[in-house]
Amino acid sequence: MADKLLVRAYNVEVGDCFYCRIPKARKVGNAVDDFHMLIDCGSVGTAGNLTSAIANLQTLLPLKNGKRRLDLLVVTHEHKDHIAGFDPDQFNNIRIERIWMNTAMDPDHPQAELTNQLHGLATRAMRNITGLNAAMSPELAELAALFAVDNDEAMTALRDTLPARNNITPTYVHAGMKPADLDLPLTGATIRVLGPEKDIDHFYLGEEADEGLQQLMAGGAAFRDAPLQPTTVSPANISLADFRHLQSRMMSSAFAFAELSSKVTNNTSVVLLIEWKGKRLLFVGDAEWDTKFKDGKANGSWNVMWHERKALLNSRLDFLKIGHHGSENATPWNDQEDGTVTEPSTILDAILPKPQGNAKPKARAIVSTKRKNYETIPRSALLAEIGRRVQNVRNYKEALGTRATTLPKYTEFEKAWIKSPQPKRTDLEQMLSGVNFVDVEIEA
Repeated sequence: MADKLLVRAYNVEVGDCFYCRIPKARKVGNAVDDFHMLIDCGSVGTAGNLTSAIANLQTLLPLKNGKRRLDLLVVTHEHKDHIAGFDPDQFNNIRIERIWMNTAMDPDHPQAELTNQLHGLATRAMRNITGLNAAMSPELAELAALFAVDNDEAMTALRDTLPARNNITPTYVHAGMKPADLDLPLTGATIRVLGPEKDIDHFYLGEEADEGLQQLMAGGAAFRDAPLQPTTVSPANISLADFRHLQSRMMSSAFAFAELSSKVTNNTSVVLLIEWKGKRLLFVGDAEWDTKFKDGKANGSWNVMWHERKALLNSRLDFLKIGHHGSENATPWNDQEDGTVTEPSTILDAILPKPQGNAKPKARAIVSTKRKNYETIPRSALLAEIGRRVQNVRNYKEALGTRATTLPKYTEFEKAWIKSPQPKRTDLEQMLSGVNFVDVEIEA
């Protein structure tokens, strides 16, 4: 309904593409109408899902001067599963009013110098390793996909092509920015940036990162200093055993680069808090958590927000975009079997408290996900825990019936939890309805 806030999560497999319409919140002059925003558009799955998502998005946007108007495009972070869909041709019929990216994505940001150096090294390492055409573990292959060469095309589109076409300049956002800095034509609603902090290197790499990064660089020199050519035959001047050992070292070093860089990239996700008519919605990208916050050390984004933005975070939510496709490292929770209270569990209790007595949960949540090879994406135990705290849940064992046993990795990762109510999952909802999105409507 037009008077309800709408969140639409598109099924893009492992990726994020979220649309949000805030009713009667856009004010320009004396005119008031709906505010339309898109948060991310990416996938490590098939491109057709992204094409379908953008086609459907255009049906939701108002027509302005022959194009569909999008008031705000938010790019949370530079991973393929969040940016792969930003092909300028897909946005030919969309007029973009504003583009936000996190401040770590600004190549000239002085407080992200080490972070950007690390990202560049990890990108080259992973692309060189991919060029070897050597067998990679599933974990390494998954990381390699995040650093694919088409990321460069997406970032060129976001930094140059789309801004030039729409006569705008991207804004690199960080926590603590004032409304005047964000320049949004909002009335009756606010959009706040809770993460990342401006000083990227200090909060997410830590003060000792320089020395550790140099050590990592030295370990990766073999593949960093010269491009590697695809080969399945060992060079004539080295034994087969030594060649295999060198390949193994290269992959190990590449994995270390990529794993650290990927973690930092997730933790610099744009985190948005939308407040509208007494309702609170949190979109967290792939922000990760750690056991606790340490000043000057490498931190999880959730922990930084809890210590630096607690006044804004420490209240019950009405909607949560579940982070990192349901991964256990992206929603703070108590994964301690003995029930020990931790900083992450305290955060979860604050934003999604368990209902007491016969009370029913008030919040809603969506997870954009697709089960592949891993227990952690999505982590079923975590989704069951969130399912106890939100109202829009489904028992997928009952809903899918015998089809549940056909789910990927059913015996290993789904069977034990499939009867537990879970928040709506884009992958399973499309199995049930054939529709490629999941909607949540929120009343004032």
